[in-house]
Amino acid sequence: MNATLDKESRNALVQYRLQRADETMEEAMLMCNAAHYNAAMNRLYYACYYAIVAALLYKNVIATTHAGVKTMFSLHFISTGVLSKEHGKSFSRLFEIRHTSDYDDFVYCDKELFDEFYGKARLLIESLKGCISE
Repeated sequence: MNATLDKESRNALVQYRLQRADETMEEAMLMCNAAHYNAAMNRLYYACYYAIVAALLYKNVIATTHAGVKTMFSLHFISTGVLSKEHGKSFSRLFEIRHTSDYDDFVYCDKELFDEFYGKARLLIESLKGCISE
């Protein structure tokens, strides 16, 4: 679907995804404040995911799976030096946390983990927005 978008539609979708990233960061904080830490970590992952998808789409790169998004992000932003390796490590770790907390039994995230990754997620999203506005 995305491959057939004209430039105006693609740009609109990029902006929508960035907006979803910001909204999802707000959701993460709400979940944290309610002590729903697994859900809060899920929302941090998805906030970054939406921003990465936006940045990939901006570069006209399409990925159809979460693993594909992770791979394309690494290929187009981390290995090229556009973003730091720390950003790549943060997203990879959020990817793992989201997967295990959603699908594995007896996995419990806590406030300490959320606090560790909230700032990293915010920084990654803001860095991606900078890549898009260039």
